[in-house]
Amino acid sequence: MNQLVIHGIYRHYKGDYYIVEDIATHSETGEELVIYRGLYDGKKFGQHHLCARPKDMFLEEIAPELCPQNRIQKYRFELQNIKSVAEH
Repeated sequence: MNQLVIHGIYRHYKGDYYIVEDIATHSETGEELVIYRGLYDGKKFGQHHLCARPKDMFLEEIAPELCPQNRIQKYRFELQNIKSVAEH
């Protein structure tokens, strides 16, 4: 099962990286939404854009046909284990 970590850095299956800022609750439906920020300067949304996506969708497995050429990861967003370069 995929896990959600606040302030965790995730890789989207298409390759870009994001940091999870928090979880919000949709005021009308009660659905949990993941609030996350892009860690790149994209043409479509700009630098470090903020996004929201339903938690279930954020953590879901991706269908193999979405990226059949090189299935690099199982989930839409996967937590990355990024080590500090400053720590010894």
